[in-house]
Amino acid sequence: MVRNHYLSAVELYIIRNTNGKIVAFMGLSDELIEMLFVSPGEQGKGYGRRLLEYATRRKQMNKVDVNEQNDKALGFYLRMGFRIIGRDETDGMGKPYPILHLQLPEAENGNK
Repeated sequence: MVRNHYLSAVELYIIRNTNGKIVAFMGLSDELIEMLFVSPGEQGKGYGRRLLEYATRRKQMNKVDVNEQNDKALGFYLRMGFRIIGRDETDGMGKPYPILHLQLPEAENGNK
């Protein structure tokens, strides 16, 4: 699903390591950071921060959704300044995975 459907629906950004292997990627839609992934073995090296800062500063993205059960991702976004603004009981496909809606505080005030 990710490769065949979701990736074609987003503006994709990638980070490769020195061997040319993709270690992190991010997908942006018109209004939302749709996906941000860092390979488990590469986490903690600043790749996620670099991608997120690019999205927020250069592309003016200020919203992201995260699975409520993904404590690590939620903690990352909260440390990066996002705040929870809403919650859905199910994911976008109607499955019982609660989704949290996050936004940067300055966006809530109408500033970007």
